[in-house]
Amino acid sequence: MKKILGISVLAALIGGAAALGGYKLLERSKSADTISGKQEVYFANNPLKISSSGATDFTEAAAAVAPGVVHIRTTYAPKKSDNGNSQSDFFNDFFGGGGGRQMKAMPSAASGSGVIISPDGYIMTNNHVVENASKVEVILTDRRKVEAKVVGRDPNTDLALIKVDEKNLPVVKMGNSDNVKVGEWVLAVGYPLDLNTTVTAGIVSAKNRSIGIIGREQQGNQITEEEYQEYLRTGKKPQAAPNAGIEAFIQTDAAINPGNSGGALVNASGELIGINSAIASQSGYNQGYGFAIPINLARKVVDDFMKYGKVKRGYIGVSFVPLSGDNPDFIKTDEVSGLYVSDVVKDGGAAAAGIKKGDIIKDVDGKVIHDSPDLQEKVGRLNPGDKVKLSILRDGKLKDFTVQLKDESSLGMTAKSNAESKGMAVDKLGATFAPASKEQKTSLGVGNGVVVTNVAPGKLFDNVGITKGLVITKVNGQMVNSAEDVQKALGNTNRNMVNISGITSQGTFNYSFPVQ
Repeated sequence: MKKILGISVLAALIGGAAALGGYKLLERSKSADTISGKQEVYFANNPLKISSSGATDFTEAAAAVAPGVVHIRTTYAPKKSDNGNSQSDFFNDFFGGGGGRQMKAMPSAASGSGVIISPDGYIMTNNHVVENASKVEVILTDRRKVEAKVVGRDPNTDLALIKVDEKNLPVVKMGNSDNVKVGEWVLAVGYPLDLNTTVTAGIVSAKNRSIGIIGREQQGNQITEEEYQEYLRTGKKPQAAPNAGIEAFIQTDAAINPGNSGGALVNASGELIGINSAIASQSGYNQGYGFAIPINLARKVVDDFMKYGKVKRGYIGVSFVPLSGDNPDFIKTDEVSGLYVSDVVKDGGAAAAGIKKGDIIKDVDGKVIHDSPDLQEKVGRLNPGDKVKLSILRDGKLKDFTVQLKDESSLGMTAKSNAESKGMAVDKLGATFAPASKEQKTSLGVGNGVVVTNVAPGKLFDNVGITKGLVITKVNGQMVNSAEDVQKALGNTNRNMVNISGITSQGTFNYSFPVQ
């Protein structure tokens, strides 16, 4: 019996040594320059133990996650005007701006939330939380205040990575957003309304949701009917500039309010599945529609920041129109799902693979494509040089194409040319306009409108405080859907005053001012 006991003790000691050695080997072998590597090492030694997964008791999940969600406070250097050029204009509801889009001065301070994703101080948040900030301060759950540096920002996903000089911080474990199901329970954790840590519960209401707030000045990657009619008249092809903005939000009815921006959306097992980013609301406060960036997309962005200092993103090289039961007349197909290829970028990956205008993208790497977010989120996780398999419907038959993704420089893309390629100028107002996208009109609850795509410094719109990104629905009482409509509405008035009406996520607005 003693011999057996001795053998058992010896085996236990050997097993313990092997486990310790295995952990040390894992710690050495995992790449220290990726968040995934840091997380795997951390949770190998600190396993997440939650027994309430799938139940309606979220106490253990909340207790595990809350210490790893921080309060972020930002301050801004005095600035006369930003002319509405920052992405934070599009997310004003998270800072309780109260009509700040009509004000010329930037706020002196704002706040949001962040999620600790490594014990050595890497924190994930939203781009619009830290954009243009002169100082970023993090308040940890033990109430210590530490200054953070911005490692990288990506306006195309509204993500940012910041870093504090601290060790042994509590970490929120990243889950797998591909496994998220509509109807499952989720928790939103953050610092709404400048309060302390707050946890709210709800369900996943939808996935792959696009609401038209990221890169709205680019007007997406879609050819409009106006562009097509112009092509018929002049023969000038619409410029195919792939949209860099990626929207494939997880929608939830968990209460999200100003200040939650950058906070955690977690499942019942306490795993991070999304970064809270936006709300759809007429009041600026929770009305049951919150949106989070999927963590699988966010993981690629922060890993790129750590490896390269910037995001390296691959592009297929096509312009497309999502198909539905209301396809534009110029698209001759009975298909109601998939992406209609309206143009192919010269020298892009799609062109090299043999994809043509008029093709319909039906799936990517075996995943069925219903709308643009299905493709954008999948490709958004990949790098230049990676390959994807697209299933294309052509002449009634499906055919597979392998496309090697290319970077934006190989496609001749620049942020300036992409933004300026859309929109027509109305000199009288000192601004350019483009038709509001379907997603924008749906999210704002309007049936028509134009987006202000640029405002000329020192001109009329700039002087009265109308900023880039605003959606205008009426000019002098006439509904507008294009720059031509705006010009016509101005020409039909005999008054020296012009009236501009529109809408934001915080409600409607109206401007009246003299025009020469």
